[in-house]
Amino acid sequence: MSSQLNERVALVTGGSRGIGLAVAKALLAEGASVVICARRQESLDEALDELRPLGRVEGRVCDVGRFAEVAELFQFMDETFGRIDFLINNAGVGRFAPIGEIDPATWDEVIATNLSGVFYCCHQAIPLMKKGGGGFIINIGSLAGKHAFAGASAYCASKFGLGGLSEAMMLDLRHDKIRVSTIMPGSVDTKFGGADRPAADWKIAPEHIAETVLHLLMMPERSLVSQVEMRPSRPPKK
Repeated sequence: MSSQLNERVALVTGGSRGIGLAVAKALLAEGASVVICARRQESLDEALDELRPLGRVEGRVCDVGRFAEVAELFQFMDETFGRIDFLINNAGVGRFAPIGEIDPATWDEVIATNLSGVFYCCHQAIPLMKKGGGGFIINIGSLAGKHAFAGASAYCASKFGLGGLSEAMMLDLRHDKIRVSTIMPGSVDTKFGGADRPAADWKIAPEHIAETVLHLLMMPERSLVSQVEMRPSRPPKK
């Protein structure tokens, strides 16, 4: 296999399903070694069974909203691989209700996972990337980080915050040979948010997000696409 991702090491958070699982498959297909994390052992094991025939993959249970667990995850990566080249911050939760109905615990969960979790992972990845001579961080945001909608105050706040974090981080790290990009999808055909809905062929496929991740990672080092907005090409007419 000839690919510029050969012998590279990637971490995909929230890698047991949906976008994260699709990204992990795409990276393995290009020869990268991949670590995935998920909050539940059962879903992690199911994903690893699916991924192991594709290449070298490891997995760890980790709630990215808990800094101690993130630190343990990166200690494992350092001990196992001694490096990290790519960090795909994909883990996220969606809790949707009018602002007056959101309890503080729900607010804290959304902000901890979608925003603080990205910071925690970057905080741990950056020293390893610098030691290895550089790297690439891709944050999976959302169009909800630019366009708020009713019933999503916590989710929108986390994604608006992620946009600001990503841009500032990109400016902080550009001279350390660490590139930072944000992918901001619209409706993606996953079970995100706990929805149990049938597949919708008008939505973005998780594999399309994975293809975009690969395009970003394979761009010449002197170029950076800092933000990518992705929308369904033909959503239902209102």
